[in-house]
Amino acid sequence: MESHLETQNRDVLQKSFEEMISTLPKENCWGYSEDQYQYQGFWFTPRFLRGALSAQQQFQAQPTDIILCSSPRTGTAWLKSLTFATITRTSYNDSTTPLLSKMPHDVVPFMEFDHAQFSTNRHLGIPLLATHLPYSFLPRSIIDSGCKLIYICRDPKDTFVSLYHFIARYYKSQNTQPIQLDEAFELFYEGVSLYGPYWDHVLGYWKASLERPDKLMFLKYEDLVEDTVLYLKKTAEFMGVPENIVKMCSFDNLSGLEVNKTGRHRETENSIFFRNGKVGDWKNYLTTEMAQRLDQRTMQKLSGSG
Repeated sequence: MESHLETQNRDVLQKSFEEMISTLPKENCWGYSEDQYQYQGFWFTPRFLRGALSAQQQFQAQPTDIILCSSPRTGTAWLKSLTFATITRTSYNDSTTPLLSKMPHDVVPFMEFDHAQFSTNRHLGIPLLATHLPYSFLPRSIIDSGCKLIYICRDPKDTFVSLYHFIARYYKSQNTQPIQLDEAFELFYEGVSLYGPYWDHVLGYWKASLERPDKLMFLKYEDLVEDTVLYLKKTAEFMGVPENIVKMCSFDNLSGLEVNKTGRHRETENSIFFRNGKVGDWKNYLTTEMAQRLDQRTMQKLSGSG
């Protein structure tokens, strides 16, 4: 339970955040009912930005923490499942794992929502947390603690298509007309998307992985799909644990679990988080011109980075 002083401090911080946010550039886009705000080069809804600012101010990382980092719709839920199952391999088996009854987002909480303010209720026996924050937004305590980070990225074309369908399905579930795909494409292309620009998000973690390879593992979704066993072994070695998790955490198995087909995570239906997980699904939605433009933008943004 929060003390009276903690509640007061939180309220003061939230008020200062609201005042600061009100001064930022904003856009009403992607069909959101509220504006997105640009802060330090990235775009956030007010709730996400408040969480990011709270985490920067108050989150206290532990040296044993493992932070799973990603831009939205790049394989976050899958990475959470694989790492959670690996970390808890001695506590649960295939028939008792919480992944059978809880969403991956519930067993591995987002730092900026669940633990941004006070860390007293953390289950330190399971050191996994997740974040969508850009590298430059990470709380200083994460860098100073020496804890490990795992980042997953994905082909921008598949990332965009997955993000578009996620948002469209959410608004359909709210009986709201979703944004058109070509309009959403232009926004994504210009970098105006949740936690975007996407390329800047990727590049921040890529550069950090080159500087601190012992502390930051950089994964590609396509590699994980192509050889899950190999990259799960690499991930387990990075975390310092063995693995035997691949079948239980396959996309087909996870998406077929009743918990991931029914119920809700926060205000969002669980089924919306799992669509098809296919590499190259963008070919079913993007025109040749759209694909070429995103590829050219990717080359332009990531040129010279390695």
